[in-house]
Amino acid sequence: MFPGLSRWFDVKPFQQQILVLAVVLDPIGFLAGYLLAPSVGVEPLMGGVYGLVAASLPMSLFVMRRAQ
Repeated sequence: MFPGLSRWFDVKPFQQQILVLAVVLDPIGFLAGYLLAPSVGVEPLMGGVYGLVAASLPMSLFVMRRAQ
């Protein structure tokens, strides 16, 4: 999709890749959970927490893939 961005990400050391994923995915997950929570009937702050948990899933999958 983004060959330049993918190449840039792949040349980074593993520790920096994890940090980049956390910096990008955590705010997106929190914001999405915070904004979608009232439509599901949950308090916005709890929705943000659920969003953080959901955002950690791609990073966990990335770490598991690298562990193989």
